[in-house]
Amino acid sequence: MSDTINSPQTGQSASSMAAFCAPADRPKSLAIPGGVALLGTNSPVIVRDIEGPLRRKKVKPFRIGETTITNAQFARFIEATGYLTDAERLGSSFVFWSHVAPHITHTQGVVGTEWWRQVEGANWRDINGPSSAETAWLPDHPVVHVSQNDASRYAEWAGGQLPNEVEWEHAARGGLGDVVYPWGDAAADEDNVHRCNVWQGRFPQENLCLDGYDQTAPAKSFPANGYGLYNMIGNVWEWTREPFVLRSSSKEAKAQNKRARGLKLVKGGSFLCHQSHCYRYRIAARIGNTADTTMSHTGFRVMWPD
Repeated sequence: MSDTINSPQTGQSASSMAAFCAPADRPKSLAIPGGVALLGTNSPVIVRDIEGPLRRKKVKPFRIGETTITNAQFARFIEATGYLTDAERLGSSFVFWSHVAPHITHTQGVVGTEWWRQVEGANWRDINGPSSAETAWLPDHPVVHVSQNDASRYAEWAGGQLPNEVEWEHAARGGLGDVVYPWGDAAADEDNVHRCNVWQGRFPQENLCLDGYDQTAPAKSFPANGYGLYNMIGNVWEWTREPFVLRSSSKEAKAQNKRARGLKLVKGGSFLCHQSHCYRYRIAARIGNTADTTMSHTGFRVMWPD
């Protein structure tokens, strides 16, 4: 692993500032046992994403963040390195329509998903747009508006890396094996018990917030899974270190993989997921995005090989 992180803001390498984080700044991590891990499912829901079949893969023991990286943790990284995120460098990011700060009068929609608004000045500090940090930025909530590039830089600074898909799924399953969710197979709100932060109501018009949250929840909230990990699904999407590839040899999949070249794999779903439009808050669910994409529902956690 390189000991240099280049800062787009200063043009200065982080080796002259803070190549790696101080031990006190390293995120809390938990041990995940190695062995035979499960990947995918034999009961796919979103067929076009090639969620199946269920496969078995060997993994070595590793450690992974107890939670996604929080705003406070990311702030220490920025302070130590002077790093400039992609959203800050490009000057805008994507915010869900109902969360755009009220004083912002002009945004641009995304064709086909007009609930996403491109907001100038939105970034990891000003989550809902310029001058929104005072009300929207909470230190114990997941950092968002971070790209895969940004997440990788933080992970390197923390002495680790982003997980790959099998590592992420192995950690998410919490030792339960072939289950839909980190807690088992019960629905996210079965018996009116809310087990994660996802959308309730009519998407995208009305969120009933029955789980208590309209946007992100604290990174350490809802019950942890069997390995002690919080919010492996829902709350925020989590970047991985590998490309998004459809695991099929069909002609259609090969054509889609060619079109998707450059996309990075994201796992776990977010507070905006709902069965009616994005039932991806499941362990086997998967989606891809470009490495420089930043949105108000995407964050990451770090893993460390043992």
